[in-house]
Amino acid sequence: MHDRPYRSALYIPGSKDRALDKARGLPVDVILFDLEDAVAPDAKVAARDTLNSALADGGYGSRLRIVRINGLDTEWGAADAAAVAAMDCDGVLLPKVNSPADVDALAALVPDLPIWAMIETPQGVLNAPSIAAHPRMAGFVLGTNDLAKDLNSRGRAALMTSLQICLLAAKVAGIVALDGVYNAFKDEEGLRAECAEGRDMGFDGKTLIHPAQVAIANAAFGPTEDEIDLAKRQIAAFEAAEAEGQGVAVVDGRIVENLHIVTARATLAKAEAIAALESA
Repeated sequence: MHDRPYRSALYIPGSKDRALDKARGLPVDVILFDLEDAVAPDAKVAARDTLNSALADGGYGSRLRIVRINGLDTEWGAADAAAVAAMDCDGVLLPKVNSPADVDALAALVPDLPIWAMIETPQGVLNAPSIAAHPRMAGFVLGTNDLAKDLNSRGRAALMTSLQICLLAAKVAGIVALDGVYNAFKDEEGLRAECAEGRDMGFDGKTLIHPAQVAIANAAFGPTEDEIDLAKRQIAAFEAAEAEGQGVAVVDGRIVENLHIVTARATLAKAEAIAALESA
């Protein structure tokens, strides 16, 4: 299990001072500082300095700070990578990763930062296991909008095979997997449903495009009070059973074995990590 929460990952344009400042006060787990889609072509060069200054000023607390650069096949990508290598951040996110060779190319430019991959092309999905296994890889971010465009698909259901392939690859490699964005940021019920679906599939959190989406994602991907209570009771019951020489316990009419205790302890660890992040 990961030792920190990734419930909410909010894209913030790296070119806008106001947005960069506002992000310091948002209750997000991850900030995805964006030099790619959220920045106009004529602002991309200046955005590097703007973002670098904001990160140097600090104030982002315990939030994970990841910078998404432009692709290395663009006129900005290599310079973005060189700039991010010197920034005070926690990782670099590469768009449209198609193979481990793309990760190799970035790794040569950014020798010290963890690398995250946008999986948003059919080739990237099919190569997800080898990308996830790259020694520098820290996490997947699903780019569902671009993936849907390339597949010429409509609706979330059409992406399920792709999402599950990426999840399987991430779980095998032990890296983070973040679900794609929900575009209708004013549709709270739709977002809540998609967050619940992503959580139940096994994603660690959801990428977001608007601060109004943060609370819903945090609630969906964090353990509930009932889940925390159940975890505590399962652990107590199992430890009592073990003390009596038994290998299983019963809680709420259900068998509790060691595998359930692994999950219960992970639930409590996640709750503690969330509490620590929110109090930082």
